[in-house]
Amino acid sequence: METEIIKVEDAGESGIKKAAELIKLGEVVAFPTETVYGLGANGLDAQASAKIYKAKGRPSDNPLILHIDSIRMLSMVTDRLPHTAMEIMAAFCPGPVTIIVPKKNTVPDAITGGLSTVGVRMPDNDTARKLISMAGVPIAAPSANLSGRPSPTTANDVYRDMNGHIPLILDGGPSGFGVESTIVDCTEDIPIILRPGAITKEMLEEIFPKVAVDPALTGKNEVPKAPGMKYRHYAPKAPLILFSGKAANMLGALTGELGRRKRAGFKVGIIASSEIAGLFDSDAVYNYGSRKNLYAIAANLYNALLYFDDKNVDVILAEGTVQTGVGLAIMNRLKKASGQTIISV
Repeated sequence: METEIIKVEDAGESGIKKAAELIKLGEVVAFPTETVYGLGANGLDAQASAKIYKAKGRPSDNPLILHIDSIRMLSMVTDRLPHTAMEIMAAFCPGPVTIIVPKKNTVPDAITGGLSTVGVRMPDNDTARKLISMAGVPIAAPSANLSGRPSPTTANDVYRDMNGHIPLILDGGPSGFGVESTIVDCTEDIPIILRPGAITKEMLEEIFPKVAVDPALTGKNEVPKAPGMKYRHYAPKAPLILFSGKAANMLGALTGELGRRKRAGFKVGIIASSEIAGLFDSDAVYNYGSRKNLYAIAANLYNALLYFDDKNVDVILAEGTVQTGVGLAIMNRLKKASGQTIISV
């Protein structure tokens, strides 16, 4: 199978319609969202969703998120919308947030990994919502990459992993946020963040008196309720070491480790902020943006991880960020990419 790429800018709604027809036929297509590119199929069809798992090589107990085009479509996936879910949707939707709600029996267990709940989100991307509307069903969609690899933020990233596995990629240009949606469990009285993203804990605290963070995010032995919590994710080809701690100590710690690795004969890649990226004696450095703009770092993060796949490096050293605001999402992805190989500085 040769995977076709359709540029939405050139093809317009005819390209989106072609993708929607494939969804109706039970096929899988890749499409843009404001976070990362999604790998989508009919979210009410267990056989179609099985093709997502096969294309990605994804474990079958890892739940999928259902994408909807409007509040109206919520009735297709749940018949009980908790007050926390309603308030989050009113404040942030369409946008990069996923709500966990009780699922209807019409949602296959294959979508939810056997859970009685389902993740739902309304993407803030016109192409994505038009595709869902034309398909007429919620679209189940994880990120459009091979399982465990960095998520794609461009159509070319998708093609690298999915060529030959799916019939079509809708090219809507680069994603905006660059990290997946915030996932919030809305089945309890207090909203619980299951995966950090662009909608931050601080933003949620503006509308709720209390917001919790799931213990599984801190590595405790809890049953994951959302995608991306159970398995290693976002990993580049080379092993990654994450440096976590004070910004003032990053340059010295990274330089010291770089020297040790080079003396041992390793080719080293470095991911660092613009404040220090130009100070390293290395020909393999990726500047992921300024510490003063965490949203820019988030947008560049997966590009940084993919950058070194073609550089034949033996190891990657990555500067961490603060763990507040969207920095919590950045560090969550870097920790998973490193397999929890972290040096505190």
